[in-house]
Amino acid sequence: MRTNIVIDDKLMADVMASGDFKTKKEAVEEGLRLLKRRKVYEGLLALRGKLQWDDSDEAWAKAREEGALLEVAAQEPAVSYEVKSAAKTRQPRAIESRAKPGKRSKSP
Repeated sequence: MRTNIVIDDKLMADVMASGDFKTKKEAVEEGLRLLKRRKVYEGLLALRGKLQWDDSDEAWAKAREEGALLEVAAQEPAVSYEVKSAAKTRQPRAIESRAKPGKRSKSP
């Protein structure tokens, strides 16, 4: 996306000298990437002390075992279901000689 922005010349010169940027565009894009990474890093720091990590050999063996079980479960054939027709089939009804409720019969 093409955008025109006003950037402090001294700041741009310092950034260009400190980094191996060939163009101003490269310098600006790297700065934007740095800001994006910083937000992710701050999110990770917010989780500090909230996650439990077990780096023992037993924990790794258990994780491998659980992963193998998941792979076996994924390889099992899927259950097939029978799909019935959505149209309802009606049973033939006996013709009723009675009048429907709420209607009067026309008998002489």
